[in-house]
Amino acid sequence: MLVTAEAIRIDEHAMVVHGLTGEDEARVKLNPTGRDEQYLSAVRELLSTHALDSPQGYPVFLRRWARMGQISNSPLDKLLLIGEPEAVIAVACAPDLTDDLARLAWWASPTAEVAGRMLENEAVRDGVMGPVLAEYLAEFLPFESEPEQMLRSVRLILRPGLIDEKMRAKLWDTGRTRKAYRVGFLEKMPNELPQQLTPRSDYPRYLEQLQQLQQQGNRTAGVMLRALDQRGQSFLDACQDVLRRPGDQDVVAALFDAIGSYFAELRSDVEQFRDMSLLLEYAAQVLESEDERVSLISAIPELREELLAAVALAHIDEGVLIPLFSHSDAVGTLLRKKLIPITDPLVELFQTLRTPRD
Repeated sequence: MLVTAEAIRIDEHAMVVHGLTGEDEARVKLNPTGRDEQYLSAVRELLSTHALDSPQGYPVFLRRWARMGQISNSPLDKLLLIGEPEAVIAVACAPDLTDDLARLAWWASPTAEVAGRMLENEAVRDGVMGPVLAEYLAEFLPFESEPEQMLRSVRLILRPGLIDEKMRAKLWDTGRTRKAYRVGFLEKMPNELPQQLTPRSDYPRYLEQLQQLQQQGNRTAGVMLRALDQRGQSFLDACQDVLRRPGDQDVVAALFDAIGSYFAELRSDVEQFRDMSLLLEYAAQVLESEDERVSLISAIPELREELLAAVALAHIDEGVLIPLFSHSDAVGTLLRKKLIPITDPLVELFQTLRTPRD
């Protein structure tokens, strides 16, 4: 096993060493003569001496640097031969990880953390292992209890080409009760949400004029086209849905960033706002500060309020939440109550963009 194995893992409960060579797996039953902990330490010393020429093995105290992908001067394939889970994490976090090494690392330690770390690597996402790891994370999601970790996993598995439409629909449906899932969709595929609404009912009235402006190079018209059609209406509806029961501060912060990103073309080069009323005042002040906006308002004056709402939404991000979150760790119902001074004006902006002028 020591000579031919490409990866080694130790089952500490069954006291078995597993070795992988190609598609074949070898097993060696351990027979401790003393304390299990000391015996396993001796086994790892043997493996490390053979693989790394060092009985000290992988320095577990370097876990922080390993998770930051800052471990260097270590041959990644050798780290998979010492039966040390932290060494597998180091491989999973390595910038030069390959798809084949990811296959071996996954065999050595098939955990959610390893899957998530490796999916952050473009070579792995685009390789054979990408869909395999994404499917595992999707199946593991119901067991995640922390909204921040849910968000991280959903962000990873919604990358293009990793999961099929059926799985995306399943995750979206689960988002009815786990809002972190919905925020992941709003971040990663805001214009392709599984649940699509129809365009605003008066959308056809403005379609031709907005398209003409867009063809003339008016990017603001493009933003308004998107906001009024099925993409924008679906996005805004999903945002309102999350605000009804956000549950957790991380979810709210991510939602606010997603909103600002969706309308980012209209954002001015200005620092984050810490006050919602100041943000709204600023949006009104700069509404006609650019030629594109002036042209749009001149051509379609009825959409002035909608454009103002879009400009305001472009400046939404987690900054407006900092004064509240820095003094409160509220969650659930209490969080929703504390957010009212911020979310009520935000919902009004949504409604401005969603309510037709019939």
